[in-house]
Amino acid sequence: MKFSLFIHMERFNTNRNYQEALAGLVELVQIAEEGGFNTVWIGEHHGMEFTISPNPLNYLSYLTPITNKIRLGAGTLIAPFWHPLRLAGESAMVDVMSGGRVELGIARGAYQFEFDRMLSGVPAKEGGEYMREMVPVVQKLWSGDYAHDGKYYSFPTSTSIPKPVQDDSQLPVWIAAREQESHEFAVRNGCNVMVTPLAKGDSEVLSLVGKFNSSVKKCQTAKKPKLMVLQHLHMTETDEETEAAAKAIQYWYATFSGWFKNDKAPVDGFVNAVSVDEISSVPGFDLESLKRNLMIGNAERITERLRYYESLGVDEYSYWIDNSMSHERKKASLESFIEQVSSKF
Repeated sequence: MKFSLFIHMERFNTNRNYQEALAGLVELVQIAEEGGFNTVWIGEHHGMEFTISPNPLNYLSYLTPITNKIRLGAGTLIAPFWHPLRLAGESAMVDVMSGGRVELGIARGAYQFEFDRMLSGVPAKEGGEYMREMVPVVQKLWSGDYAHDGKYYSFPTSTSIPKPVQDDSQLPVWIAAREQESHEFAVRNGCNVMVTPLAKGDSEVLSLVGKFNSSVKKCQTAKKPKLMVLQHLHMTETDEETEAAAKAIQYWYATFSGWFKNDKAPVDGFVNAVSVDEISSVPGFDLESLKRNLMIGNAERITERLRYYESLGVDEYSYWIDNSMSHERKKASLESFIEQVSSKF
């Protein structure tokens, strides 16, 4: 099982400026690369200080000359906010710049807040239709000339310029999947699958792995796709550290919920997190559940659970480091994870 880092610039107030936030992200990526991580993943979000990432390809371009071997993942681009020609060409350009290190994650999108601003209020639940049309179109554009006349995209004969420098002029494509239908779509189209149990525990991981495996069996593809599990992780040694980590991640989810509810206008890129009482009343988001279900704990506990994931056939575990904690605490946790856990795999 390989390891990757899932990361964004995040600000919960204005105490740290953007340059400081970017420097922190770069330092963590470079630590992960030195520690043998396979990939760094950065997603797409708009108008949120909580998750600062208007275009992951900007980040990956910036990281290209200051990293050497770590693969550069867009995790994930929101299909409805892109045109296939732009997505194909711009992602291929970063692949050229990086010497063939790009991994392309594509998702349907989740926040109605973003759809209200980026796509004139189209319901976020329709994002999956855009994604399912987008993926094979992009793959065909990388292969050569292609014309398309679909429900959401139409254009005359064109091609991706440039094309990826990886094998067969294709980028590895990853689909963020939860429902069975999404797993099957990914497998049928030769895509890898990334899943997250969010705040749920190992029973959810087992369920997601089961959906992936049943899709592989049903689609009978010549080459089995890869499966990645994405999960919040923080290394601790004491009960006090575990409690503090759980509270920090709970606050992250409380802020996420504030954005997801989409019932109040943000103020200069910030929204109020829902209250501790409200987030704690949601099943799975109370502190005890978070401590039990998330990867919070010492090396022995985390290693044991990762070995279980490995036994399930998980190909990549992505360390989700966004959590509302300080850069210093994130850095200490990442270094401890590399020294005590991932280096043992």
